[in-house]
Amino acid sequence: MNYSEIMVRYGELSTKGKNRRSFIMQLASNVKRTLADYPHVKVHAERDRMHLLLNGENSQEIIPKLQKVFGIQNFSPSIRVEKDIEVLKKAVQDVMAEIYTGVETFKITAKRSDHSFVQDSNQLNLTLGNAVIDRFPDIKVQMKKPDINLRVEIRIDGAYLSYETIQGAAGLPVGTSGKGMLMLSGGIDSPVAGYFAMKRGVEIEAVHFASPPYTSEQALQKAKDLTKKLAPYVGSIQFIEVPFTEIQEEIKNRVPQGYWMTITRRMMLRLTDAIREARHGLIILNGESLGQVASQTLHSMVAINEVTNTPIVRPVATMDKLEIIEVAEAIDTFELSVQPFEDCCTIFAPPQPKTRPRLDKVHQYEERLDIEGMMERAMAGLKLEAITANQEKAATEFAEFL
Repeated sequence: MNYSEIMVRYGELSTKGKNRRSFIMQLASNVKRTLADYPHVKVHAERDRMHLLLNGENSQEIIPKLQKVFGIQNFSPSIRVEKDIEVLKKAVQDVMAEIYTGVETFKITAKRSDHSFVQDSNQLNLTLGNAVIDRFPDIKVQMKKPDINLRVEIRIDGAYLSYETIQGAAGLPVGTSGKGMLMLSGGIDSPVAGYFAMKRGVEIEAVHFASPPYTSEQALQKAKDLTKKLAPYVGSIQFIEVPFTEIQEEIKNRVPQGYWMTITRRMMLRLTDAIREARHGLIILNGESLGQVASQTLHSMVAINEVTNTPIVRPVATMDKLEIIEVAEAIDTFELSVQPFEDCCTIFAPPQPKTRPRLDKVHQYEERLDIEGMMERAMAGLKLEAITANQEKAATEFAEFL
């Protein structure tokens, strides 16, 4: 069906009181970024709902993209016709001809925003319902929970017909809760953590640690591809590649095996926090799930967290692996995550990592490292890309963005 408009309904935004307008404006901005490849679409964000005027753009391509935009509760594709009774009667008959298979029940739900129109809502319900019955004499009317609810809205600029209500992603518009740095590995958990953070309005930037030649180009590309899977929920995500080879080699050469993972994660957290400060982020996000691996015991988390006072949000911390996998499959990151390209955490994983690392030992071993110098060199080598669902911009030195 050739739709002329999509009417978007807000969900949680309707409870935001004085902040409601800023939330709606953020949602409108996110929708525009998501639909950047469709330049003729015009977005009109009103207090109670949003209207997308398609102006000839392909609605069948736009609808699945719109389903991934957080902040949208549901939406209805609509057809615009002339505000004329005879035109409306033919329009509802034509719509029903496309969707009625001979077994469904129906009702007409009319709304008259333009009060100068010749019929009120009740009269329209009767007139247009009779027009449908004239065309399909065997069709049954059902007022409660009909199979087909054909909505007709009379507005100043025309009459709009719709019959579908498509569920959106719900949540809050990305960007309304501030910015967070997502520690993105190539595993299953961190993309799911990023998804949940965005659903609560957090703008994420993906921080990925690469240790060539120990980690491959395929592993780096895998992390970028995972970021692409998350990009449709907001339009674009910044991907930050951190050179980590020197740091991991130094840890391996100067620290006992049992503490490799603890000190590696502390260095990752230090660098992520430095990037957060440079990029004006508010929090750090990761995919840690309690008890999954040695670095994710409570004792390890306490030892690792010591390096920062920045809030660390762990959206999947209390989920078990099967629950996380279920979400990963739903957002289409699972198959990518299980590709056999190892990240720097798995490459340098010791055979017997400490699950209850002692802080005095951690401090003792870190004294053997030039932490400040290694961080300075890693920060100088950062690369940043803007990744969208459809394309990537060329890599650019991070220093240009500070």
